[in-house]
Amino acid sequence: MQSIKEKVSFYLTAAGYLLFNLRPASDLTLTVQSTLWQILQTAPFVAGITWFVIALLQYMADGEKVPWERRFRLFFTIGILAGLVYAIIEYTGKGVGQ
Repeated sequence: MQSIKEKVSFYLTAAGYLLFNLRPASDLTLTVQSTLWQILQTAPFVAGITWFVIALLQYMADGEKVPWERRFRLFFTIGILAGLVYAIIEYTGKGVGQ
């Protein structure tokens, strides 16, 4: 990461990832537990999709490696989308057990 702008956007993407995976509860302990559980549930398939996208990008760039900052940025971005979809399903009641 060269510039301040890139560093700020990287940290904002990471904060957005945490915000979109935040699961508020009645107290702070339950909120932290629910958020960590949400991240643990979505991280495997987010990592898999990220790995596929990175492999595709490297193939299209004739084997040129994707920098680590961009890999994490892709992971955070895909995680934001997954957290949003999961939250919509959860808050509409489709994913809640009986």
